This record gives sequence, C-alpha cells and structure tokens, in this order.
Amino acid sequence: METKTNDGRNDQVPEKTHIFDKPKNVKRVIWSLYLICGGLFLLDLLIHRHHSFAEGVFSAEGWIGYYAVYGWVACVLLVLTAKQMRKILMRKEDYYER
Repeated sequence: METKTNDGRNDQVPEKTHIFDKPKNVKRVIWSLYLICGGLFLLDLLIHRHHSFAEGVFSAEGWIGYYAVYGWVACVLLVLTAKQMRKILMRKEDYYER
C-alpha cells in the first residue's frame, strides 16, 4: 500500500503479515496434521474398541483403521455431492441486484 506525503514522495506502508502468509508455516500445519492422523491410526492398534454391533453382525467394524477410512470416504462423498448441488442451486452473479 502506497501513500503520498505532503512533499509528493511515495512511502511504503508495511502490510501486516499473518501466520499463514509464509509457506513454511503452512507446511508445518500440514505436516502436524499428517502426524496427528498417523498417530491416531497407530493408536487404533493399541486401544481396545467396543463394537457398536453384536459380534459377527458387522465385522468390518473390527478392522484396523475402519473408522478412518469410513470418515475419509464420507468426506469425499460430501464434497462430490456439494459440487453437483452447486450446479443446481447456483444463481447468476447479479441475482440479488435485480
């Protein structure tokens, strides 16, 4: 952002920098999320889980990482569904100006 002083010079006004303006900080957050996800997946091996269904009714629930995969697939399906809904629900840019 430039401002003019009384004598006509242009002075640079430093803009406020935010934490995610630096790519290094973004990479740190992403890697931290990867480590957390990996740690939770490994904890799935160590922690005994109580199944929601009776033994043998829904055997996939006992698989290692089942809920991680289930959550990821559900998230992907939500995004794909939202993209299709956008085609139906989207309005023209000047919709509210008319």
